[in-house]
Amino acid sequence: MRSPAPTGRPRGSFTDGDLPRHVMRLSGFMIMGFLAMTLAQFVEAVYLGILGTSALAAVTFTFPVIMALGAATRGIGIGTSAVLARAVGGGENERAAILASHGLMLDLLFNVLCAVLLISFAEPLFHLLGARDAILDLVVSYISIWALGFPLFGLAMVGSGLMRSIGDPVFPGVVMAVGSGVQVLIGPFLIFGWFGFPALGVDGAAWAFVVARSLSFLMTVYWFALKRRMIRASLRAFFASARTILHVGLPAMATNLIEPLSSAIITRLLATFGTAVVAGFGVAARIDAVVFMVVIAISSSTTPLVGQNWGARLFDRVDRALALCYRYCLLWGVIAAAIMWIGGRLFVSLINDEPEVVATATTYLYILPITLGFAGMLNVANGAFQALSRPAPALILSLLRLFVFYVPLAFVASRYFGYAGIFAAAALTNVVLGLWGRQWNRRVIIRERDRLEATR
Repeated sequence: MRSPAPTGRPRGSFTDGDLPRHVMRLSGFMIMGFLAMTLAQFVEAVYLGILGTSALAAVTFTFPVIMALGAATRGIGIGTSAVLARAVGGGENERAAILASHGLMLDLLFNVLCAVLLISFAEPLFHLLGARDAILDLVVSYISIWALGFPLFGLAMVGSGLMRSIGDPVFPGVVMAVGSGVQVLIGPFLIFGWFGFPALGVDGAAWAFVVARSLSFLMTVYWFALKRRMIRASLRAFFASARTILHVGLPAMATNLIEPLSSAIITRLLATFGTAVVAGFGVAARIDAVVFMVVIAISSSTTPLVGQNWGARLFDRVDRALALCYRYCLLWGVIAAAIMWIGGRLFVSLINDEPEVVATATTYLYILPITLGFAGMLNVANGAFQALSRPAPALILSLLRLFVFYVPLAFVASRYFGYAGIFAAAALTNVVLGLWGRQWNRRVIIRERDRLEATR
């Protein structure tokens, strides 16, 4: 059953029009942005590979922490996007502006706190993760500079998600692409000392990130303050907004943190096989990110599509949007696997040709990509849970991933099959939880729809 969509929705609403077109536009521009970001990471890996295996390994040790910080700040963004999309779908434009403003304020405060703590405790943190001696010195130096740009990067990242929930699929991709392009362009000047710049090595890669993501921040401020005029400086009702946002945001933050926590444990486990294996894992993870960004872009369409249409009580459009996202994720998983099976070894060799690094990375790329579609299905289901302000199932699935599937299986498999067993454990986990998440999400949607229709 559907009811007429409320009037007063802003342009770009996803509550009418062709759903496949909305999915493709939302995904397409985010793919452009994610492609730029992941290619920037890939090119950075090439730069670091020129410096040597130690540089690659040092930055690989930062992955779990960087992922954790990104996951935490995305939790606030998810919480804001969920309530914001429903407000937009229901035609509550002023409430949407207030929620967006308060969500951005909350995110900036949180990011500044994280940056201060990271700089203060970098050395013991990365020692715990397995970095030692000269590698530890490189890691601490890199992350201390990187942290300076994190608050601005985090706000730009969250702002991009809010733009999509409001109804603009284009500008977020532009923000991500421009920032990543600048990072790639200025990287060699700072890393290798081109044209008279000081050769800063690994530190130069961190400074390139800071400069580029500061530009992303300025573009985000322009969109909210000038282009859409959605910034409200008043703190009135800030705590009420924060409570509404964090109802979804805190569980989403915990859900997002499971993945980097798993990565930290897995990185520590891989460290027992040697520095070259850690470096190979880092290379493969960057290449994998290039193809995984497609399913991330598809699954990130879930919150604006489900949120706006749920707010407008267009339940049939919610069902069709989710079916499309699931289908597209699975299709891309097959394509990604074919690409990696054919070209994986070549891609790795472009970054580093040390035999053990190539062997580790190639093994990863032969096993993981075929399951990307199922990982995307889980992300789609989690996005739908959060769009409905039902974050508990997503958190439970993530906890199952950490404590029941991925990490326990990886420990056991590594004893019998080495690092290849760890990668196989990740693949099996993707398949099981992707199918489970889809089924659970379907049951929740049916139950919530029946409840809402019964109260009319």
